[in-house]
Amino acid sequence: MDSSASLLNKLKGADPFFLLAGPNVIESEDHILRMADYIKTITTKHEFLFSSPPPPAFFFWNHLLGLPLVFKSSFDKANRTSSKSFRGPGMAEGLKILDKVKVAYDIPIVTDVHETIQCEAVGRVADVIQIPAFLCRQTDLLVEAAKTGRIINIKKGQFCAPSVMVNSAEKIRLAGNPNVMVCERGTMFGYNDLIVDPRNLEWMREANCPVVADITHSLQQPAGRKLDGGGVASGGFRELIPCIARTAVAVGVDGIFMEVHDNPLNAPVDGPTQWC
Repeated sequence: MDSSASLLNKLKGADPFFLLAGPNVIESEDHILRMADYIKTITTKHEFLFSSPPPPAFFFWNHLLGLPLVFKSSFDKANRTSSKSFRGPGMAEGLKILDKVKVAYDIPIVTDVHETIQCEAVGRVADVIQIPAFLCRQTDLLVEAAKTGRIINIKKGQFCAPSVMVNSAEKIRLAGNPNVMVCERGTMFGYNDLIVDPRNLEWMREANCPVVADITHSLQQPAGRKLDGGGVASGGFRELIPCIARTAVAVGVDGIFMEVHDNPLNAPVDGPTQWC
């Protein structure tokens, strides 16, 4: 059995669920390594033995012990609201940092791609390649990602019905890769809001693969926050993350996706919807 199939089987067999978690974007090598240390320690069954003092709020997570973890962070946030916003270190430097996390903490990695030319390089480091929600129907991107043989996590577009994910997952399989999962991340509700419809978590089972619930992005208010001096940025409802998490677990999802940060109020990207 190849490594991707083996990892997917491990994730599918998780009880009660597996976890995809990490900061939204790579801010620095030091920060990413520190966060990986915190998160891995918290999600294992071992004692809290940190290489550096953890933020006190992280102990809220102590009920998550024993979960299979895939560490997440992005090397480039290509769809930021403003061209002036922080995007990350870029692919070359970002993949080097993620590879260091993988080696140092012996944990699988998930990161996203936005263009077909990124897939081969990302597939050499990432164990799971994530397709952003806005790109969930882009056939060329799906096929190129599938060719890496890695697990492909496809986020459902905010504008899509859950049935669309059946076709997106099938594009991965028809490209010769059976290792696929689909992810709910909310549905547009007007111009600057998203809602979470728990029925989608069940209907997406029709894709015949693991279903993941993104419990942080689904609470965004896209371009819903006005900035001092003009312009807009995405807001969100961090306080509702536990509510959406409990809902998803009650429905019986296979995995939980959440972006976390040790200081979300000062995070350069998606601070309003990162958990601490």
